Amino acid sequence: MKLIIGNKNYSSWSLRGWLALKAFDVPFEEIKLSLFSDEFYTELAKHSPVGKVPVLVDGDLSVWDSLSICEYLNENYLSGKGWPVDKSKRAVARSVVADMHSGLFGIRTEMPMNCRARRHVELSDQAKKEVATLDALWTKLRAENAQNGDYLFGKFSLADAFFAPVMFRFKTYGIALSAAASEYQTTMLMHPAMQEWLDDAIAETDAYAAGEIGEAV
Repeated sequence: MKLIIGNKNYSSWSLRGWLALKAFDVPFEEIKLSLFSDEFYTELAKHSPVGKVPVLVDGDLSVWDSLSICEYLNENYLSGKGWPVDKSKRAVARSVVADMHSGLFGIRTEMPMNCRARRHVELSDQAKKEVATLDALWTKLRAENAQNGDYLFGKFSLADAFFAPVMFRFKTYGIALSAAASEYQTTMLMHPAMQEWLDDAIAETDAYAAGEIGEAV
């Protein structure tokens, strides 16, 4: 399989698909394209009708959108292990992923992923509300599943992969979290695959104005 991604410093959606593969040890070839370059659009046009990353290419099949990629991996390569075994917990995991996938626009807009930076931004009330919502959610899920491991549902799941870019965002912009949520953030940031992604992001030299917002600290 091949996974086509954008710059690791900025491409939050690429991280989700990439981490799902890496964390579950699914072999794949990484193809990284510079965002907004001619090559970016030319290569993506061969595999995706929407021109966005990530795209998973498995033989003659192309799967785009991070959530679709994760579901495809779960069905075809993970034997269902991408989600919690318990039916109720699996439903909750899919619910929080769907919310991350389709919402939290304040966080996305006001705190673009920029792994290598340390910045300060003045958040809107909406973004502050979203931060508080995530803090409470992570705290609740960790309390309910702590006996089974250190991630949201005990063992690492696709739900954790979907929140991965938020971990970098909160680190970049110095977002304060409660003790339990901060501990979960640290667990995620210390995951070997997250460390690998960060090292690669720091090594990149491309810079995009849309991702370089806020006051440097």
